[in-house]
Parts: sequence; C-alpha cells; structure tokens
Amino acid sequence: MKIYLDGKFVDQADAKVSVFDHGLLYGDGVFEGIRLYQGNIFRLEEHLERLEYSAKAILLKMPWTRKEISDATCETCRQNNLADAYIRLVVTRGVGDLGLSPWLCPKPSIFIIADKIALYPEECYIKGLEIVTVPTRRLNPAAFSPAIKSLNYLNNILAKIEARQFGAREAIMLNDQGYVAECTGDNVFIVHKGEIITPSATQGALKGITRGAVFDIAKEIGVPIREDNLTRYDVWNANEVFLTGTAAETIPITKLDGREIGDGKPGPVFAKVLAAFHKRVLTEGTRI
Repeated sequence: MKIYLDGKFVDQADAKVSVFDHGLLYGDGVFEGIRLYQGNIFRLEEHLERLEYSAKAILLKMPWTRKEISDATCETCRQNNLADAYIRLVVTRGVGDLGLSPWLCPKPSIFIIADKIALYPEECYIKGLEIVTVPTRRLNPAAFSPAIKSLNYLNNILAKIEARQFGAREAIMLNDQGYVAECTGDNVFIVHKGEIITPSATQGALKGITRGAVFDIAKEIGVPIREDNLTRYDVWNANEVFLTGTAAETIPITKLDGREIGDGKPGPVFAKVLAAFHKRVLTEGTRI
C-alpha cells in the first residue's frame, strides 16, 4: 500500500510521523473520511471545503491549495489501483514541543490513506442494526463545535466502548439537554408519519456529507424532511430509523434500547433513500 505523506508516496511501513507531532500528542488536527465508488470520489469538493472550514476554526493554516489536496487524493487512489475505497485525509498541527502552544508548530503535516473499511457486518445492512443509548453525553456545542472534524474523538470512543459493553455495535449519544445528538460516528434520521426528521448541528450533530445527500434525496423522492429536537421517545416510536455516514454509508436501525422500531424491519422510505444514494455516489464528485 502506498501512503501520501507530506508530498511523497511511501510504503505503508515507512509512513511515519514524529512522536512530537501535536496531532499525536493532543489530537490537534483535522481530518476527512471520503468514499471512492467505482472510480468516483463522492462529493470530494464538499469534503475539502469542510476540511478547510475545520482547519480555519482551529487556526491551522494549511499551505496547500484545494486543487493540490484534491490531486493528491486522486493520485493516492491511482497509486493503489483502487476503484472502490475509503479515504482518510488527515492534517496535523505538525511537530512542536511538549507544550500545548500550536504557534510553536511551524509546519503542518498531511497524509492520505486509501483502503477498505467495513464498520458493520454485511447482514446488518440487510436486516438492520440493533443499537442502544449510552450514558456518555455528546460534548456541548458551546464547548466544542461539532462542525469541527478534529482528530480528538475520545468523546465518541467512550460511547463506542459503552455500546460494546451493552452488547451493541453502535450507540446513540444524547446532548446535555437529553436530546438526540448523533451516534458515535453517524448521523441519525427517523421517519415518522411520512416525514424524515434529524437533529440539527446545534444539538451536537456533525454536518455530515452523506447527511446532506439525504436532504437532496428526500426532495428527489418527494418525502418531507426537516431538522428538529428528538428524544429517545421519538426514536422508539418512529416508523423507521436509519443512520448515515461516509464510513457507515446508510444503514437501517431495527431496534433501540430493546424496543423494535416500526415492525422491526427496514422500512420503505429507507429503501427509497438507499436506492437513490447508490445512484448518486457514482455521478456526484470527482473522477480519479
């Protein structure tokens, strides 16, 4: 496997960063997870825009143009002869001292990995996923904006650990007001009385790229969609529930906290969303 690292392609065994890199020491950096479908990088420009916004929010000045990063991303896929892949694009603060001060890190570092990923077994995409609500709360947006896709995912990791302890593969995280924020790495959607509803970013949800695609798809298939506050009660009593994320793609939820969602099977609205999504990923984006 070839990894793009600071302007060069290196073998996997040689893809190394310094132990003094603040991305490692403090999670000081930003990243994007991106999908390649049959030679098409889905919504690459949107991912790179979000990367730029995340970097600006933490005052991380990237010395590369968007085109340079785009070209490097495409070339990483070509170097590895991939037509379908998950791409991890990471920008760290770079090497500094053992203190927190980011201004003592003169040069950021960038690396790009293109490989396979499978978050859940294939059968879960067909039969649906059983999930739980966990005690760990999503960080308050006033403390740390969920729009910043940073390298520090410990909040999500703690929730993932709790999900496993409860025997589930995924978990819903509530915010400090008790409203649904998101899952550990996915956005949450419910279908209730013919309408799709999802938490807003102000409730702690990431503005996911796949999430945005669902808004476009809903208009295409003629299903009303909106953002609103959601409680566990709302999810328990939804007709359908599904999750979206670049790594997870789109996956139906058939049980939450031991309660069946709808009739316990993936629903018709999800089926329409999934079919439309599969068409879009081949046409929207950048050909490598």
